[in-house]
Amino acid sequence: MAGLEVRDVVVRYGGTTAVDGVSLAVAPGEVVALLGPSGCGKSSLLRAVAGLEPLARGTVAYEGADLAGVPVHRRRFGLMFQDGQLFPHRDVGRNVAYGLETQPLSRAERDARVTELLTLVGLAGYERRAVPTLSGGEQQRVALARALAPRPRLLLLDEPLSALDRQLRERLANEVRAALVETGTTAVFVTHDHAEAAVVADRVAVMDRGRLLQVAAPDELRSAPASDRVAEFLGLRG
Repeated sequence: MAGLEVRDVVVRYGGTTAVDGVSLAVAPGEVVALLGPSGCGKSSLLRAVAGLEPLARGTVAYEGADLAGVPVHRRRFGLMFQDGQLFPHRDVGRNVAYGLETQPLSRAERDARVTELLTLVGLAGYERRAVPTLSGGEQQRVALARALAPRPRLLLLDEPLSALDRQLRERLANEVRAALVETGTTAVFVTHDHAEAAVVADRVAVMDRGRLLQVAAPDELRSAPASDRVAEFLGLRG
């Protein structure tokens, strides 16, 4: 299978094992959520896939090619984090265009791509808006547009909605899902919120204490949890 393949990955920080022998495959165009409580290893696994954390053991491959030794900027993966990490000195349009500036595109082609993506995330006409004037939800929409702009092979999203209030998170989860499906983007989405994971993902990978407990479609996960720990985390058991 093409796409992302994680095989027996271990990530350690000193004497602490954060990711303990995880294997996971993500098909082209699929969205998989890494779900679990704080400290379960989901963000460490995401960072290992991105190349931001070294592997103590195992392999990360994409389209059949082992990524060992491939630096972050050469993996052609997009990254989106909780705070969005927008450039406050750039307006919205120039933030979205940032990843396009090293590509062989004309100014007209860059502008067209920016317009396309701002429309996709519900911010048509925001090109000249200053980032500090935007709400938290608007900033995360801009961050999503920026991450999608270079057409990444894989988009890695680390708790991108966790800083927002519940109502806004629910709305944006649907919008993130729609944007990923519309663009056919392969993605891994880290969250501690099982309702959010069910909205965004085709499959959900439940983690706890560095291990992968179950990988299944959201409906299957709720109807047939693989263990008491999975059921407890999903709120299906007291």
